[in-house]
Amino acid sequence: MERSNVTFVVEFILLGLSELPNFRRLLFAIFLVIYISILIGNGLLIVITKTNPALQTPMYFFLGNFSFLEICYTSVTLPRMLRDLWNQKGNISFLSCALQTCFLYILGVAECLLLAVMAYDRYVAICKPLYYSLIMNHKVCVQLVIASWITGIPVLIGLTYEIFSLNFCSSNKLNHIFCDAPPLLEVACGETYQKELSVHVAALLFVMIPFLLIIMSYVKIITTILRLPSNSGKLKAFSTCSSHLMVVGLFYVSGSIVYLRPKSSHSAMSDKVFSLFYTIVTPVFNPMIYSLRNRDVILALRKLFTK
Repeated sequence: MERSNVTFVVEFILLGLSELPNFRRLLFAIFLVIYISILIGNGLLIVITKTNPALQTPMYFFLGNFSFLEICYTSVTLPRMLRDLWNQKGNISFLSCALQTCFLYILGVAECLLLAVMAYDRYVAICKPLYYSLIMNHKVCVQLVIASWITGIPVLIGLTYEIFSLNFCSSNKLNHIFCDAPPLLEVACGETYQKELSVHVAALLFVMIPFLLIIMSYVKIITTILRLPSNSGKLKAFSTCSSHLMVVGLFYVSGSIVYLRPKSSHSAMSDKVFSLFYTIVTPVFNPMIYSLRNRDVILALRKLFTK
């Protein structure tokens, strides 16, 4: 492609929810309430899992870390979305766009891996209860959390570099709510097949492999639960897993639809809706799911508020 058809992009314009210009103030209010809810809800889970003696177990250690991760993940996108809705501007510098994309991917992959770790924790607790304290000791738990955070960093930094090393055509408008690979590849010049393939490979590696590990863990968990002699034992075992399964479903289904479906089936509006699901809906529902379905968490919250 000739150089005249290529422009040096110094900033992008995020179109966001420009399809709804008359609802900007309403959307700002809704997303602000959601962001505050995410900060308060997940913040409370972090506090009680760190301070309540009854919650000093591996399951709640992972839950506290997952809640912190949810806050970080949402903070990569929501504050800028709020700014854009308030100012009615969507400009973002080239460097800020690259950093947002990179952190979004790193934190997203960390969530996938941590969800797999939480599934493994439930597998050991239910299928190997006699060895649980030995296998899931504090040192192992810390190592698993650190591994979840750092495993994907080199690959994802490389993937981000690949995407932003492309030449971009005359339009710098991204029809999305935040910087992401699909809208960036749409405005890139020349052949982008190799970059698209890299995105799909990374998604398969860091999204589908943890998901398969979760499925394998729960197949063994369910098989073990069904063998329990008492119905009360079965219900108790299922209740410890149901909250985690609901969070997994919300996060993985929406994320997989965005990154793993064929390009021909993409539409800008559907991408925005599903992106909102895995970046906003899952973090806001995470505290509710674990609070409403977990007696220990409810008791810990009551104790916290009575203090």
